[in-house]
Amino acid sequence: MNTIGTQLKLTFFGESHGRVIGLVIDGLPSGLIIDEKLLRQELLKRRQPGSESSPRQEKDDFEFLSGYQNNRTTGAALTVVIPNTDQRSNDYPETLIIPRPGHADYPAFVKYQGYADVAGGGIFSGRLTALWVVAGVICGQILGGKNIRVISHIMQIGAIKDPAFDIYNVNNKLLKTMENSAFPVILPENEQKMREEIQKAKSIGDSLGGIGEVVVFGLDAGLGDPLFQSVESQISQAIFSIPAIKGIAFGSGFSLAEMSGFEANDPYQMKAGRVVTTTNHNGGILGGMTTGMPLQYSVVIKPTPSISILQKSVDLKKMVDADLEIRGRHDPCIVPKAIHVIRAATQFVVLDILRQRHDWDWFSL
Repeated sequence: MNTIGTQLKLTFFGESHGRVIGLVIDGLPSGLIIDEKLLRQELLKRRQPGSESSPRQEKDDFEFLSGYQNNRTTGAALTVVIPNTDQRSNDYPETLIIPRPGHADYPAFVKYQGYADVAGGGIFSGRLTALWVVAGVICGQILGGKNIRVISHIMQIGAIKDPAFDIYNVNNKLLKTMENSAFPVILPENEQKMREEIQKAKSIGDSLGGIGEVVVFGLDAGLGDPLFQSVESQISQAIFSIPAIKGIAFGSGFSLAEMSGFEANDPYQMKAGRVVTTTNHNGGILGGMTTGMPLQYSVVIKPTPSISILQKSVDLKKMVDADLEIRGRHDPCIVPKAIHVIRAATQFVVLDILRQRHDWDWFSL
């Protein structure tokens, strides 16, 4: 399935090396002015950061096909397309019969009986994450009207680690830095260290993974719809649509296994007339519902599977073992791109969750 959402419906279409990729968002309000300058900035600056990225260069121009007239949404389904202008399908002849280790080639070959488009990864390519960025910019504009901010940063690449957000000691300057940075880290010196790690992997034809973190500020308590539309469920469904995501942990995540109940519980207290907690081990979610504290989670992003080192695979035509040396243009690390995509997907889900409780009159448009 390529559609997600409840009150907002989001559909993706297209393939990595097809003519276009695109999306349809159904359920947006009419009269919304989309910040096209911000959208271009997010597509180009955020999703393509640094010389260590893939040599594939896409302009990421976009075109509104429906639902947008005279610079405002009409209330009809919004359709946006992004042309693919830098395809090189001939870079991928071997993967038609020799699947890439760590990639979706083999299960896709079985599921689609050999008819799947494997050029550039087809529908499994990170190229389609540009569509999440489009959706995120639009939804983020609406969230901003209610002072809801979604912040993301790179917490780890390879062996280099950046600290987690301390939600009790954040300031507006730090949040703006995270929002505006193409390579968001809390400690500025970690950016160069991480870039150097990526270059080391690139120099030997290998790749690196990492961890990203997201925090959502400004949510009220009681959002979410247990049991099967919990906040965690809705966020996880969207995040696992992003290629290379292999794990998600809310709050202290797997570290909770090392704590006692007394340590893991988040004590309540009154502060400025509000119920708050003194810790946030549960990530601002209990019973699938928001607590009013910042929603906080982290994700594991695996190393890019397409590497130029010789790897073992199989020949699906001859049904024998085979060696594979991957050609083409590939990122040695997608974490700097993925962190912005993860943020964008979160913006869409958070707006959809809010729409489950409020009509559009509640929002500042």
